[in-house]
Amino acid sequence: MPIKIPNDLPARTTLEAEGVMVMREAEAVRQDIRPLKIALLNLMPNKIKTETQFARLLGATPLQVELTLVKITNHVARNTPSDHMISFYRDWEDVQSEKFDGFIATGAPVETLPFEQVTYWDELRRIFDWTQTHVHASFNICWGAQAAVHHFHGMPKYDLPQKAFGVYRHRNLEPASPYLRGFSDDFSIPVSRWTEVHRDDIPPASGIKVLMESDEAGLCLLDDPAHRSLHMFNHIEYDSGSLAEEYFRDRNADAPIALPRNYFPHDDPTRQPENRWRSHAHLLFGNWINQLYQTTPFDLADVGRK
Repeated sequence: MPIKIPNDLPARTTLEAEGVMVMREAEAVRQDIRPLKIALLNLMPNKIKTETQFARLLGATPLQVELTLVKITNHVARNTPSDHMISFYRDWEDVQSEKFDGFIATGAPVETLPFEQVTYWDELRRIFDWTQTHVHASFNICWGAQAAVHHFHGMPKYDLPQKAFGVYRHRNLEPASPYLRGFSDDFSIPVSRWTEVHRDDIPPASGIKVLMESDEAGLCLLDDPAHRSLHMFNHIEYDSGSLAEEYFRDRNADAPIALPRNYFPHDDPTRQPENRWRSHAHLLFGNWINQLYQTTPFDLADVGRK
């Protein structure tokens, strides 16, 4: 089954050109099936690109997925046209009475700030608590993952001496995990962050399992069953050119930025980077959605009930 998104969302044209099946409302209602309802809290600056990245991964499964785009209440996006936000996004305060099978919180360009200095930190904490009663399972990405483990487990983040930036090899530490079904023992994932969390800060009684880790880039993916959450500290959803865009943006702005590691062929930024993580990105999200489908209540009203 395809993904169901608003007819005029810019991601639709891109996904259809890539061969991703996209469903219109009229087609969806004809199918005698309950779609998986997934909300995307998009905290990234380029919201249109981020929508497309996640819709691509969510739409590559055999299940019908209905995507709801969510934003922080009253937060004004500076890098996305206001008409786009008005047309396609809903404030969290307007959806908090609803229930969802899945919830994704993205990264955000605030990672060097202490959590408490982020202007929407209080609302984000309420959102994390809300997921425990209104969402069956969550998937937190990059800063969103750091924020979640800080909120739920008190884990701090640490500034890095220089940006972890590039495509790094990672190890599959839990091959039996349903989320890593079909994964190689060794695979590559894009990394782009100025901070990190440490394995030693995982509370012993938390029940957290480390699923992916890199010798160079550290922790990558945690399974947090007590909060029905995955925490991914890197950007497995990135497009082939995402790191290049960040690199040239910062270089043109005379910001301190090193060449992303293991990314451009022969470290030549004039050459087209090769995507070595796309298949594992689809596999991870496919496994997550399959787990949602296998475990979520048929009646959404039962989500969050003990």
